[in-house]
Amino acid sequence: MSVLDIAQVGNPVLRTAASTVSREQLATDELQQFIDDMIDTMRAANGAGIAANQVHRPIRVAVAEVTSNPRYPYKPPLPLTVFVNPVLRPLDDEIVRINEGCLSVPDLRGDLYRFVNVEIRFWDRDGVEQVQTHRGLSAGTFQHECDHLVGRLFLDRVTDTTTLTTWDEFEQHHREAFLRRIAHLSADA
Repeated sequence: MSVLDIAQVGNPVLRTAASTVSREQLATDELQQFIDDMIDTMRAANGAGIAANQVHRPIRVAVAEVTSNPRYPYKPPLPLTVFVNPVLRPLDDEIVRINEGCLSVPDLRGDLYRFVNVEIRFWDRDGVEQVQTHRGLSAGTFQHECDHLVGRLFLDRVTDTTTLTTWDEFEQHHREAFLRRIAHLSADA
């Protein structure tokens, strides 16, 4: 297991637009090992996902997974997904206000709006084209990671700064209201 250093808010790499990965680059042992290291890093930090520029490499690669995650116990299961050169598009205009955090912004969360239904096109780690649709909090996870790949943090999407809270204060004062607000999304797919 190899856990990489996670860039923290203020590091310029988080504001860098990631470069496209070629199939030749993707096939290298070095990049395949890097993907494994990203997965190890995400799991060690209890993240729902991580983008390559969060671990100091601005290339269009991200990973996501949710399985009994103690950091996000309310998120629906999401199988391990490696997505390379993703292209995300909303499937409709439905949006939802959710509360997000980020491994690169430790101890802080805030409310922002995300599309409820999205389609994501990408290559998997073997360079095979994939198309998936996601809803609710799972859709939010993919939107969050795709934002990283263009140099955007969730903080940039928070329009009401009075919703910013530490993780501990969210758990104590805001989590129940958040769960009630998103209850209709419990059938994430």
